[in-house]
Amino acid sequence: MSETRAQTPAGGRRVRSAVAGPGRRTGWDSIYPVINSPTQMSSEEVVRIAQQRGFFFKTAPSYPNTPAGFLDYGPLGVALKGRLVELWRRVIVKRDGMVEIDGSQILPRAVFEASGHLSSFTDPFVKCAKCGSVYRPDKLLEEKTGKAVPEKLSDADYDALMAKAAVRCSKCGASLSGTTRFNMMFRVGIGPAAEEAYLRPETCQSIFVDFPLLYKTQRVKLPIGMAQVGRSFRNEIAPRQGLIRLRELNQAEVEVFFNPKKTDAPRFEWAKTEVLSFRMPDGKDSKMSVAEALASGVVPNLLIGHYLALVTRFYEAAGVPRDLQRLRVLSDEDKAFYSKAAYDLEIKIATGWLELVACNYRGDYDLGGHGRVSGTDFSVDDEGEKVLPHVFELSLGVDRSTYVVIELSMKGEGERRVMALKPYLAPVQACVFPLVNKDGLQEAARAIVTDLNDDFDVFYDESGSIGRRYARADESGAPVCLTVDYDTLKDKTVTLRDRDTRAQERVPVAELAKRLGGLTRFPRSEGQRPRK
Repeated sequence: MSETRAQTPAGGRRVRSAVAGPGRRTGWDSIYPVINSPTQMSSEEVVRIAQQRGFFFKTAPSYPNTPAGFLDYGPLGVALKGRLVELWRRVIVKRDGMVEIDGSQILPRAVFEASGHLSSFTDPFVKCAKCGSVYRPDKLLEEKTGKAVPEKLSDADYDALMAKAAVRCSKCGASLSGTTRFNMMFRVGIGPAAEEAYLRPETCQSIFVDFPLLYKTQRVKLPIGMAQVGRSFRNEIAPRQGLIRLRELNQAEVEVFFNPKKTDAPRFEWAKTEVLSFRMPDGKDSKMSVAEALASGVVPNLLIGHYLALVTRFYEAAGVPRDLQRLRVLSDEDKAFYSKAAYDLEIKIATGWLELVACNYRGDYDLGGHGRVSGTDFSVDDEGEKVLPHVFELSLGVDRSTYVVIELSMKGEGERRVMALKPYLAPVQACVFPLVNKDGLQEAARAIVTDLNDDFDVFYDESGSIGRRYARADESGAPVCLTVDYDTLKDKTVTLRDRDTRAQERVPVAELAKRLGGLTRFPRSEGQRPRK
């Protein structure tokens, strides 16, 4: 953790003692008040702090010509992303009795011929006739008009809208070329013969092609979810906005295989009372229970309602309140041609609504396509009935979700910045400080770190004043700080300081592991489904 410079306000007095009774505040805390009315920070400020603390940063920062669309996670980012994925496993994968795989990132050409990626995984683009800058026409139109533009328009439709809005190059003001298409897959050549293959543009294809084998060897029954966390690669035309749009991205995907005649299993009943927010294709917002959404036709069946409610609960557990979540119901113009129903789970951040999860009822398009091209029968036996399963997909962007969790948890008032993460998501679960670097306090603090390190992610910091160390811990999301002082040497207690309330109390060293364990434990999954 790099050190930030602490400023003492006019009239402020720094108090160096960390010895305090319950509820007392010291050091930095005695200078700046508790944030009773925290303000949401701008995305620029959030990114600045995240980069300064080592959550994420541009790939190869020593080289100024590194292409856009690639980012590295630092130590805190790795830990936060890992815990967010573990929460996803607990709330969705384990709760629902799913199976998880880890498929290859490189797949042969035939896979993408069957999936349709070779012919249709394209983005529209226009090019400046003068400076050569490349843009997506839908994004230029949105910036110019302030209105959302469907992603599925034809090239001619884009050209007509661009001409009507008089859109020109954002950099030099020159005219733009007509719309053309660009396939976003990264091609690779395997072996000396350079056999044609591709980096996968989405993780789900591994699940589809592995489905017959998994269904047989794992002894599962429909409906069954199959999950995967991994990297995908998309040669985006104009990646920007940090973690929000990348060329190398992390996904957590779930493909639910089911018999379309059986979509009302008893284990889905709990979802009927869950209230979800929908953004309808006509732009109107509507809150309704899953039961009401079924009755009105917004959701086609209870199985889909179950998974929409489940992914909403996941984000709630990650710290995103429901009033910042909505499910945008995609129109026929926006959804894929094979999709029977499609929703984008969106979260409201400082810059507007951001899509985090694509929720698609894909029918039998995927298994049918792979069956035709591979010659393999993808149908299965479902209680005596031969079925080509339908698929409902939850495709979650891990990088975007990580950024959203960071932004929504970052609060500020005056000069104080706090990343108020859920304790079980915090990349550092406790910071340990010696009050001063002498008289055996350092040794006592390091001994506590050694005792806790096997079970918790603990950070030791002896640099700077207690106030500066608290400030660094707050910005890094650590839920508690443990200060070793002279009383520690006498009575084997430390000062535990809470990140959010800044209340302090004395806690015996022998009870720290139990205390941290209770604080940082993941929430239990309700109604977990056993898997045979």
